[in-house]
Amino acid sequence: MTYVRWMLMVLSATITVAAAVPAAVEQQHETVTLAFSHAVPNMPGKSVTAVFVDYPPGAASLPHRHAPTAFVYAYVLSGTIESQVDDGPVRVLHAGESFYEAPGSRHPVSRNASSSEPARMLAVFLVDTVDKKLTVPLK
Repeated sequence: MTYVRWMLMVLSATITVAAAVPAAVEQQHETVTLAFSHAVPNMPGKSVTAVFVDYPPGAASLPHRHAPTAFVYAYVLSGTIESQVDDGPVRVLHAGESFYEAPGSRHPVSRNASSSEPARMLAVFLVDTVDKKLTVPLK
């Protein structure tokens, strides 16, 4: 084997490995889109905010908690979502199913259960109006 041929083989293998690394390391995350946010007229100091959470296939949210005053109601619109609240079991939720998070809850698992189909949910927050940051990553 000539030196040039050997170098071409090494270079080819290096390029192949380098091209594969970003895809293997890259973690897909959710996309959050505001649906609406309004003050609750008969509950001074309270607001209701709704967001759509879209998960591409295989995507996941980072572990997080929500605003300290937030009551969160989530409804799966399409696909299948795995969710865990605090130290409870990891639940698999299908379109039409929902879950609830009390104020101060941790959300260590929230992800698309499918590696081939997208998933979408609607999350509705009842929160103190002063709580502007609805989601905070866990350390």
